[in-house]
Amino acid sequence: VGEVLNRGIDASLDLNTSFGQDGWLQGRANFVYSENEFLVFEEPNYKSIGSPWVSRVGTNVNVQRGYIAERLFVDDEEARSTPPQFGTPGVDYGGGDIKYKDLNGDGRITTQDMAPIGNPTVPRITYGFGLSGGWKSFDVSFFFQGLGQVSFFINPMFSSPFLNTFGQYDDNNNYTSSGNGTLSENGLIKAFADDHWSEENRNIYAQFHRLSTEPIFNNTVRSTYWMRNGSFIRLKQVEAGYELTDTLLKNSGMTRCRLYVSGQNLLTWSAFKLWDPELKGKGLNYPLQRLVNIGVQVGF
Repeated sequence: VGEVLNRGIDASLDLNTSFGQDGWLQGRANFVYSENEFLVFEEPNYKSIGSPWVSRVGTNVNVQRGYIAERLFVDDEEARSTPPQFGTPGVDYGGGDIKYKDLNGDGRITTQDMAPIGNPTVPRITYGFGLSGGWKSFDVSFFFQGLGQVSFFINPMFSSPFLNTFGQYDDNNNYTSSGNGTLSENGLIKAFADDHWSEENRNIYAQFHRLSTEPIFNNTVRSTYWMRNGSFIRLKQVEAGYELTDTLLKNSGMTRCRLYVSGQNLLTWSAFKLWDPELKGKGLNYPLQRLVNIGVQVGF
């Protein structure tokens, strides 16, 4: 039982023009903004029990819910002296593990402390723009694409170093058997190697929690600790070419010949720096390739 309101805009712009006898220009841009929210959702009256942030009413359908990560525990003693989280403090979690905020102040971390976090995992903004132009025998074109107001969550089961598992975890960290019992071992990302909590470096704001060879459930729940800004703009394609003139083609047997150089995925601008933002939460997957081509197009 529920109601959802969807709204947005979809706009495009096309340009075609010429200048002089030998110049031309073509361009196109598109922009999509999409927003939605729950108007009605079958759920308890969370306001009456002092947990209004748990309600889905007024939130985007694709905004994830999770815990608010304050920082890492400095040691086991601190873990034992704060509201219980997931398991036994000092045993199932402790120094170097993630500390969560007790939103309702009941002295323990439960599902009542989960709240909408970040932007939607489906981008509110999708856009692209490009230009193509030429003058006499020369031509050049480029195209950009991007996403805005979108979040993703690093999947710790796919990105944690030294983590041995015999199964598979989906984007929501739900476990499923791999069926063949194959051992999965993840590599150590340099950024995590350079900035993680350890007994020698008890940095409670480290980029990565303490290392382990087995999953620590306390650290794998959905939270702001793993949330990242997924917005980016990418130079998707660039091409430059030169068409040989009829004078140069004389006696060659060719009716046309164009030399060109092109590139794909050459540059990406993003606040997220660990890996390609289009990989989202699975940073060890095969990355998007940067390609440069040099070619010749001929006609006879």
